Amino acid sequence: MSTQMTFQSRTTVKPPEKGSFPLDHDGECREFMKKYMKCLRENRQENTMCREQSMAYLNCRMEKNLMLREDWKKLGYSDLAQKQANTKSSSSLRET
Repeated sequence: MSTQMTFQSRTTVKPPEKGSFPLDHDGECREFMKKYMKCLRENRQENTMCREQSMAYLNCRMEKNLMLREDWKKLGYSDLAQKQANTKSSSSLRET
């Protein structure tokens, strides 16, 4: 008589920290995604060179409700958000 023992590891799978988000089936942010992917190709997949395109893509997703609105600081874009705010305020001053 042989005794066979099987051990199964019981690991619990954790969901993503931010939860799931819908895919862009309708291509609402496709152009932003294409610009980001092009930038990555042109910069040897160095994502730090494409932060502005990445931020624009995420902004599109948030505006189209494809992801929850999140503070740019939490997403690691506080420096770019501040730069854009400064640019907008200085351009509005020039118009007056």
